[in-house]
Amino acid sequence: MPLNHYLTLGHSGLAVSPFCLGAMTFGEDWGWGSSVKESEAIMDAFLARGGNFIDTANAYTRGHSEKIIGDHIGRHKAKRHRTVIATKFSSNLFPGDPNAGGSSRKGILGQCEESLRRLQTDYIDLYWIHVWDPMTPIEETMRTLDDLVRSGKVRYIGVSDTPAWKVSQAQTIARFRGFAPLIALQIEYSLLERTVEGELVPMAAEMGLGITPWSPLRFGILSGKYTRETAKDIKPDRGAWVQNSLNEKSFAVLDVVRRVAKDLGTTPARVALAWVQSRPGVTSTIIGTRSAAQLEDNLGALDLKLPGEAVTALNDVSKPSLNFPADFVRGSGMFKRGGTTVNGETVAPWPLSPTSDAERY
Repeated sequence: MPLNHYLTLGHSGLAVSPFCLGAMTFGEDWGWGSSVKESEAIMDAFLARGGNFIDTANAYTRGHSEKIIGDHIGRHKAKRHRTVIATKFSSNLFPGDPNAGGSSRKGILGQCEESLRRLQTDYIDLYWIHVWDPMTPIEETMRTLDDLVRSGKVRYIGVSDTPAWKVSQAQTIARFRGFAPLIALQIEYSLLERTVEGELVPMAAEMGLGITPWSPLRFGILSGKYTRETAKDIKPDRGAWVQNSLNEKSFAVLDVVRRVAKDLGTTPARVALAWVQSRPGVTSTIIGTRSAAQLEDNLGALDLKLPGEAVTALNDVSKPSLNFPADFVRGSGMFKRGGTTVNGETVAPWPLSPTSDAERY
């Protein structure tokens, strides 16, 4: 699938490219990331290939990520209008001020104005709840976001890093009260993080949310740059996030990814990206790169069609342990439709069910 073969996001008409350019690495303010010049080159390469979806957040590189996007795209009307710019609120950039972050009405409105200023735009295409704020009623958050949509400062809204039950509550409130609905769900999703398949992925399908996975390479681990021999000596940029994921289970998955990549004459990163982009419910996978060359390599995943045996091998080695009742529900078909085939699914009879009229009370 070419980068310019767009997909509508969730239950909306917003058309986005199948890969979204993640801008968390724009700016070197955290001691790592891409320079301003390199960030601009990455954006230019992405847009030139037909990509139109860029994702950032108010907190990324202390707000510098938004400013880099604003300087290069926001201030130029032609570029701005053809680009879907997504940003997030929740993070507090003013320590000591309890209302400068979170999801309260005051917090959201203040953060939105700051993001609009840095992005040098009159509107945000997709405004994300970055993470659930348990201290703020979800009704307050959804009403405030609806007001922003009605004012024209925000076009669509989405939610990231929030439990499925809370997202369902928010979407139900929006529907019954006539608020702007959520159209997208941003979650960590990769061959090394599949627990989202228990609740979040099926919830997204039920609630009309397009999924945009973040960290599809699990902090770079699935690119293949770490090995069992070198892992203990590496001081990765993202510290504990990477170190806590460099375990034998991860390397077992990576062994299969490398084998599939070798068989197909491609790279581990492309295999991992192709896998997650093909998952049910996924609309646009967020890719974060530090150079135009790395971007080009990642975009090659869109041309990669994984054969059935490769998908099976990847699924088997990365199979997650899901919370109750995921496995119970999956195995309950025989209770409900035992001995029948429905929607193409054949289920064996339940061994404990009656086998004759004489056994039925």
